[in-house]
Formats: sequence, C-alpha cells, structure tokens
Amino acid sequence: QVQLVESGGGLVQPGGSLRLSCAASGSIFSISAMGWHRQAPGKQRELVAVITSGGNTNYADSVKGRFTISRDNAKNTVYLQMNSLKPEDSAVYLCTARVVASGRNAFLNYWAPGTQVTVSS
Repeated sequence: QVQLVESGGGLVQPGGSLRLSCAASGSIFSISAMGWHRQAPGKQRELVAVITSGGNTNYADSVKGRFTISRDNAKNTVYLQMNSLKPEDSAVYLCTARVVASGRNAFLNYWAPGTQVTVSS
C-alpha cells in the first residue's frame, strides 16, 4: 500500500552530524505531513520534527537550532539534517507520514521500521 524507506542512521561522536532521509512510495494520493519521531530506551516516543506539504515545520524544543527538516515534494522525500548531536539524541528514529491513499478520502498514518542513531565517544 504505502512504503516508507528510511536511511542515514549510524554512529557519530558528540558534536557530529547525520542526515536522515525518508521516501514514501506506493498508492498515495496526497501527503499532508512527513517527519520523524524517536524512541529511546526508558523514554516515551516523542516528535522530533515534522514538515507539512505546504512547508510548515515544527520541532521538539530539544532539537531546535540543531536539526533542520526539509522536503522534496516531487520525490515524496523528507530529510532531517542533525547537527551538534548530543548523547541524549541517541534513539531509534522512525519516519512517519500522514497520507491519503489513492481512491480514499481519509488520512492514514504510516511508520517506517526505524533507524538507529547512536551518539557516543
């Protein structure tokens, strides 16, 4: 139906950078928003960043000024540039998309399997 292909995770030292990407494909009529949540052990899943089809963005307070989300609507792809990474940023990052499937009227939420980001010296 709808697939989210996510890449870019890995191991990085504190202060380093990573760039995540997520591409949506399948039976998609429209995408209202795409972004990332993250899940760390012992913590609840939290919103990291989201961008709407119109280009509006929202960020968690903890990442403002360090992370930048952008999009390529023609490719149904979203990017998360993560700079000045901290150990507390370590988590599984899960791409999300809110879409309308072809032939339907309702929005549905989709989740990628997730990619591990580890910030450690």
